[in-house]
Amino acid sequence: PASSPASMFPRPSPRSCDTFVALPPAAAGGRVVFGKNSDRPADEVQEIVHVPAAAHPPGAALECTYIKIEQVEKTHAVVLSRPSWLWGAEMGANEHGVCIGNEAVWGREEICDDEALLGMDLVRLGLERADTAEKALTVIVDLLEKYGQGGNCMESHMVFTYHNSFLIADRKEAWVLETSGKYWAAEKVEGVRNISNQLSITTKIDREHPELKEYAKSKGWWDGEKEFDFAATYSYVNTARMTTSRGRYCEGYKLLNKHKGSITSEIMMEILRDKESGINMEGGFMTTGSMVSVLPQQPNLPCIHFFTGTPDPARSVFKPFIFVPNITQLLKTSSPTFGHDDPVKKQPRFQNKPDRRHELYKKHESAAVVMETIEMLKEIQQLEKQKISEMESILQNGCLDINQMVNLFSQCVDEELKIYS
Repeated sequence: PASSPASMFPRPSPRSCDTFVALPPAAAGGRVVFGKNSDRPADEVQEIVHVPAAAHPPGAALECTYIKIEQVEKTHAVVLSRPSWLWGAEMGANEHGVCIGNEAVWGREEICDDEALLGMDLVRLGLERADTAEKALTVIVDLLEKYGQGGNCMESHMVFTYHNSFLIADRKEAWVLETSGKYWAAEKVEGVRNISNQLSITTKIDREHPELKEYAKSKGWWDGEKEFDFAATYSYVNTARMTTSRGRYCEGYKLLNKHKGSITSEIMMEILRDKESGINMEGGFMTTGSMVSVLPQQPNLPCIHFFTGTPDPARSVFKPFIFVPNITQLLKTSSPTFGHDDPVKKQPRFQNKPDRRHELYKKHESAAVVMETIEMLKEIQQLEKQKISEMESILQNGCLDINQMVNLFSQCVDEELKIYS
């Protein structure tokens, strides 16, 4: 009926993000391959930062984007791709080969506007505190229980809030974790898996919030009789049609399955660059940063993490990063900081917007406009190919020159900047 209240209809799904993983034998060469596009407001700057491992005094507090929480004794080294105004990250990896990406999801559970932990804070906390994928999952759900999720996810007066889903991988396995308020379900990945902006865990639930089913029953979302389907129960998704409808989730699923058995870092980059599927997004919300990681199963081989640090992967260079001691600071992909004067830190928040562009972002921004008309695009593609083959030879023969690796990412940024100038 025309008069039914608006609340009966799901809100239009905003657009953002796709995260992928392929495990052997779907991925080539006995490696796990992880990839993510971060789709955010088009003018938002994403920076690439490295935070070394650290020890913290007992009882120390940790300031996340909006709230303070208890710090842990020891945090792992991390490399993050993050919107430069906040503490957390859209995606990243730690020194133990754990990779995490998150997605905005909406469902039946009301979203709380109170400031709590952002999904992006939970990504970073999982990376800093866990040395395996499953431990990271535990870290995230424990923090969710203790502090909750919520707060504005955009540097703006407009309030943009959501619940989160996460794809978490390490050298051996991968997990999907999907949340609805403080309730959650987790699925251990087999073969290939992608997540987009919708709940996607159906009946294969390997770990869950202890009251997940009871709560759904109390809300009248599930009758307790038919097989419990998390996505169907907690959201408005018709799970039977998920992999056949023309959405990004379905397109991503198709692309992964098309390459099953031969997925490499290059294939993953190709998927992230795909414009037709909407995975490489353009417009008011666009792909502002991308990441691909290769996690070899042999512990003696390094994990390699590629980041763009610039918008539109089709016009960007995936630059390699490897964890070694004493890494050179990533100055040219780090945004300026404003300390206590940052409009994010002051109440009321977001009264103005400072210029957060880092050096690579600025140079890339002016180059991107003319890239196709001159040979520049070919040059940056050449640079990327060269880096991928250098990384491949490290993975093939396992010899790593530690002294060269401390500058690996920064040097590639310099080479890219040279092309732009």
